[in-house]
Amino acid sequence: MMQKGLLIGALLLLTHLATSAINVIPYPNKLITKEGSYSIHESPTIFYSAKSATSADYLKQALFSEAKLKSVKKMPKRKSGIFLELLAPDAEGNTESYQLNVSKAFIHISATSNTGLFYGIQTLRQLIKEGEIPCVEIEDAPRFPWRAYMLDVSRHFRTKKFVKQMLDEMALLKMNVFHWHLTDDQGWRIEIKKYPKLTEVGAWRADSQTGGWNSDTYSGEPHGGFYTQADIKEIIAYATKRHITVIPEIDMPGHARSAIASYPWLGVTKEAVDMPVRFGKVGQDVYDVADPRVFEFLQDVLDEVMALFPSEIIHIGGDEIDYEQWKNAASIQKLMKEEDLATPADVQIYFTNKISNYLDSKGRRMMGWNEIMGKNIHEWQDKEDMEVSSSLAANAVVHFWKGDLKLVTEAATQGYSIVNSIHTETYLDYGYKSIPLSRSYAYNPIPEGLDTKHHDKIKGLGCQNWSEWTPTEERVEEQTFPRIAAYAEVGWTDLKNKNFERFSRNLEDYKTRWEKLSIHYSRNYEPKK
Repeated sequence: MMQKGLLIGALLLLTHLATSAINVIPYPNKLITKEGSYSIHESPTIFYSAKSATSADYLKQALFSEAKLKSVKKMPKRKSGIFLELLAPDAEGNTESYQLNVSKAFIHISATSNTGLFYGIQTLRQLIKEGEIPCVEIEDAPRFPWRAYMLDVSRHFRTKKFVKQMLDEMALLKMNVFHWHLTDDQGWRIEIKKYPKLTEVGAWRADSQTGGWNSDTYSGEPHGGFYTQADIKEIIAYATKRHITVIPEIDMPGHARSAIASYPWLGVTKEAVDMPVRFGKVGQDVYDVADPRVFEFLQDVLDEVMALFPSEIIHIGGDEIDYEQWKNAASIQKLMKEEDLATPADVQIYFTNKISNYLDSKGRRMMGWNEIMGKNIHEWQDKEDMEVSSSLAANAVVHFWKGDLKLVTEAATQGYSIVNSIHTETYLDYGYKSIPLSRSYAYNPIPEGLDTKHHDKIKGLGCQNWSEWTPTEERVEEQTFPRIAAYAEVGWTDLKNKNFERFSRNLEDYKTRWEKLSIHYSRNYEPKK
């Protein structure tokens, strides 16, 4: 019996050692290790069908520059080489799953779409160690369909080169949504041809607050920048090749001062305002949603945005609306009487639903932060302003970021699609003392107590890099890396397959990669309490 126990223990140890050598992030959901490895010292032949030509070309460029590409109508018997096989769609319609089989003689990646093949290639990239790939069988698919990284370029502008580097790192981690925060009080970053002042005026400010929310210190330097429509197209094309959907965020009806500074008639007071140089305080300047010209402006902007971005979903922000201007405006009071709107929160829902209906009419879908539901989640809001009798449009996607998690459950039971990005767990601008790497890894987008029949309403998560206090690209990187890797595994790997110790070991390969690319990552991601 003792010998049998020792044998079992030895087998378990060997299994542990074998799987621990699989340094893949996010970790595959079904993995079997085998003896031996596939050597890539000799250039292989890549076999592919016409429909998987883009995947074959990517594989050649990424890993096997000297490989021979061979298009075939039917997959030959796997004797040697690398085989990319597109399968018929499965019953569940999962386009992100893949199978990877590495033997001593061949590598076979199969999937029902080029997205699946792409993810299989990302796993293959991570398996290579000194020209050898361990023999494995992997069947893999993501836990959630929405795995996002958000970059705020409004508070501080980022170059195209930097954005592309972030997209490259997202791709390797199988993250599939780039949430691009393009407009806010402190900067309008997207060219709108019908309204050129949005970038002539709204993309530039005279100074920038430094040192924290209550600080009276400033950089003493002007700041600005924007993306031309050609830039936008270039970045979207770059992301598309990496199977990443770019979701634009165009803030409304608040966080709108950059637009109002450009065109004062958009605001409630119709008075000229300067571009703000401070961060933090919720902007009092909001769109005059009772003015038909303002709604026409927003339709025009959205039309140009939709012409650029192929994404089904358009994010409109909708958070942190200061209602004081609305409460004191004759135009808004008139609107409330005409539309039987009892409170400013009803006005916001009325406006939000108009935007949602407009996007629906164009075959798109609106997304917004969870204030769009009319719930009071801020201590500075007057409770009487938040008593709503209206309901949010059923097709809206709710992006949860603040408030009691019971609000997530409430929204899910009402049938809304939800992306759960609660700030206490996912905000990358928060320091590592607030959100250490282990906390990022432990995050579960499905709130405790949510009935399993509503779990499918939780589409996934986003991790957000707000940029008020990350003025340099190096600071953005330090706040993003290594936590982005943890959120990638949260979004992909099933709960039963997660293991923080294994993840931490696997992270070592990523650190080496980041160092080679001169990406600044935090060394102090588990600070002592």
